[in-house]
Amino acid sequence: MPVNLSAPDPAALFAVPGVRIGVAEAGIRKANRKDLTVVLVDDGAAVGGVFTQNRFCAAPVQVCREHLQKNFGIRAMVINTGNANAGTGEDGLTRTRATCIALARKLEIAPEQVLPFSTGVIMEPLPIERIEAGLPAALADAKADNWARAAEGIMTTDTIPKAFSAQVKIGGATVTISGISKGAGMIRPNMATMLGFMATDARIDPSLVQPLARQLADASFNRVTIDGDTSTNDSFVVIATQKAANPVIASLESADGQALLKAMQDVARQLAQAIVRDGEGATKFITVRVEGGRNGAECRQVAYAIAHSPLVKTAFFASDPNLGRILAAVGYAGIEDLDQTGIDLYLDDVHVAVKGGRNPSYQEEDGQRVMKKSEITVRVVLGRGDAADTVWTCDLSHDYVSINADYRS
Repeated sequence: MPVNLSAPDPAALFAVPGVRIGVAEAGIRKANRKDLTVVLVDDGAAVGGVFTQNRFCAAPVQVCREHLQKNFGIRAMVINTGNANAGTGEDGLTRTRATCIALARKLEIAPEQVLPFSTGVIMEPLPIERIEAGLPAALADAKADNWARAAEGIMTTDTIPKAFSAQVKIGGATVTISGISKGAGMIRPNMATMLGFMATDARIDPSLVQPLARQLADASFNRVTIDGDTSTNDSFVVIATQKAANPVIASLESADGQALLKAMQDVARQLAQAIVRDGEGATKFITVRVEGGRNGAECRQVAYAIAHSPLVKTAFFASDPNLGRILAAVGYAGIEDLDQTGIDLYLDDVHVAVKGGRNPSYQEEDGQRVMKKSEITVRVVLGRGDAADTVWTCDLSHDYVSINADYRS
């Protein structure tokens, strides 16, 4: 069961003018499950995306990058689950392009105006014939208020769909934001088997949408990890349909730009944190905050060392306050001139270590009290500067091994 996360209420998800979504059951890997989603975008929208930094990136990631670079104006997206179309070589690229051609013909647009996405099993041929056969049903299902169904349609090992919406006043006009994400394992996005899609009707200079996508990813999806594995297929896409009545945002640094950025960051963080809360076998949601660093990069370096440590993660699963494991992770994070005598460690409100050693007032029962909670904050103070950063992760349980051992069966 996910950690303090419920399925979205469809009524709480706002339609974004200029976007319609359709979902179908195409039998891509398993029968009787939603596994094919199309997103239709009105002409004039601006689209930006960031993708995995895994050098063994999947065919759809390669084609998405090509199509965004050509800048023909994205009008549609096609998303399949069950098959990642990664590790498939030239044949995978051919099948991805065939998917784009098939949808483009039905919409009477250019194939370069379609962005393809796949998630699922690696090194298996994409069943293009099933996707083509499922497209008519997906298109027939397309409507503006289909965000909840879309959140279901992109799931793989997720136990629950992930979708959030928000509205914000900008320049006296109401601006709408909706988004969905999927992912539960093979999660350590570095973008840019995570997918995220967000849309807003805000009017914004089209040249700002790509940097907007980057900033949103950096503040959300690039701050989560479940198992430290960067997927071959990680993708995050932002759509701005330009349908709202707000004055055109010409700078993300302006008051209107900051208002939009904050509202979209709130939704993006919820989507990213939902992935961690639904991590494969997760029983606890853990915030790792590192303060007192010389810069944000070294704070993240330490935070990820803690968040990726199997010893730390299994201790959290067992509610075992074996907190020296956290200090060990700080020490091997790779900061060569780190002075251990400057480090303090907190577990929620419990001050565990002072100047690199056990706090004389620390009692193990206090640590265990915190470790038994479903949501925990680890705070490390490096004592080197004023920078800080945060990463979100989960514990590592028996179920994580079982889920991944049995994934293809």
